[in-house]
Amino acid sequence: MEKNKVTIQDVAKRAGVSITTVSRVMNKNYPVKESTKIKVEKAIEELNFTPNMLARGLIRNKTYTIGVIVPSIANLFFPTVVKGIEHYMKAHGYTIFLSDTEGDAKEERKIITTLMDRQVDGIIIIDPRNENIKNGYLEEVTKKIPLVVINGYSKGIKCHFVLNDQEMGTYDALNYLLECGHKNVAFLRGKDSYSYDLKEKVYYDIHEKHEMVINQENVVIIEDGNSIQTSDLSMAAVMKRLESNNPPSAIFACNDTMAVGAMNGIKKAGLRVPEDVSIIGYDNTMISQLTEPKLTTVDQNMYELGQKSARRLHEIMKDKNESFMRIVLENSLIKRDTVTILNQD
Repeated sequence: MEKNKVTIQDVAKRAGVSITTVSRVMNKNYPVKESTKIKVEKAIEELNFTPNMLARGLIRNKTYTIGVIVPSIANLFFPTVVKGIEHYMKAHGYTIFLSDTEGDAKEERKIITTLMDRQVDGIIIIDPRNENIKNGYLEEVTKKIPLVVINGYSKGIKCHFVLNDQEMGTYDALNYLLECGHKNVAFLRGKDSYSYDLKEKVYYDIHEKHEMVINQENVVIIEDGNSIQTSDLSMAAVMKRLESNNPPSAIFACNDTMAVGAMNGIKKAGLRVPEDVSIIGYDNTMISQLTEPKLTTVDQNMYELGQKSARRLHEIMKDKNESFMRIVLENSLIKRDTVTILNQD
């Protein structure tokens, strides 16, 4: 028969004190005589007592848990951000619940409701669906529970945002391609994402700034930019684009997974990277250094993004009257081996 679990009553009996005194020693929220404290701590050690953290949390109206929501775990960007979140929160006594929406707006709302029902102390959502930002849903959630949004933004929405400067990162990448002589650049993206929309806007702005006509064939959209199918979808889309009469000399991909798929498509089409087609990815995930040639990409400081977001959520949980902030991190272009300079003679 399984031995009964040690309770706080057992500790109190062993130490010869009240349950209240044991609670005060554990919670360190009320002064207790040193001699009494030593007796209680000795009893806890002898009985190998482990308090029920959930029960303690509910008494304090805290569960020491937070929810973290991602659109996919297949894209290495998201696990790296989550790692930064978890390391910070673990150091402050919190456990995370990780949920994957698979890029579905309704599933995103369902998960948020479930997390609130589980009484998590706060939520961090990474790259939320545009629908849930623009329709005010996330703003309503913010009124009920501390919430931080990573890499999703809409002007006028009252939420706590932590963002990468994806506009500048995209500008630097596209401007680098222009400096290398590439004016016929394809833009590879997925559907329904603030991040992709923002980058595409920069793509159009740069063409307008340099008075270049956009070939609409160069805006290549795949169904899902974050799933395990992303690489294959990108490969097929790029191969189709390269079959046209006016194929691009370079491709900008909205994330590294798409970029790897594009590289595979270029090679399957019988072309070389970067000699025939140059390519730049985005995120600087591990796979960008595992490709051959190594991928030129934009570093989003993924781990730091997670850390800063967790720190911001922690601040909000401690003071729910914290004013709304928009924290922006810089990106940097990592030049490797997938861009070549065109002969501009």
